[in-house]
Amino acid sequence: MIHRGSTMNGVTGALIGALLLSLASCAQPLTTREKGTLTGGTLGAATGAIIGAATGAPGAGAAIGGALGAVTGALTSDQLWAQETLLTEQQREIDALRREVRRQREELERLAQER
Repeated sequence: MIHRGSTMNGVTGALIGALLLSLASCAQPLTTREKGTLTGGTLGAATGAIIGAATGAPGAGAAIGGALGAVTGALTSDQLWAQETLLTEQQREIDALRREVRRQREELERLAQER
């Protein structure tokens, strides 16, 4: 029989482990995909630990929840990353077009002054 105190210790341990994992990965700037994977994994592990505690297996719940959360976070953030990439490319094109318009206006003004 599992004592309530040991179940809470398991939940606390799983939550501390998830927190340490998320803090350890902050040593360098993360990409959108990495942030999403980490966030999903951390939230999944915490949620899994809590649900697992109710069934007497907080460690297994944290492991399963962490894995599912990481996959979900990675897939979601991959879509966000693709959108960010597209928007960045579109902004580059807009900036290039603005420079070209500015150059053409200056050329027109120069030609008008020569006449």
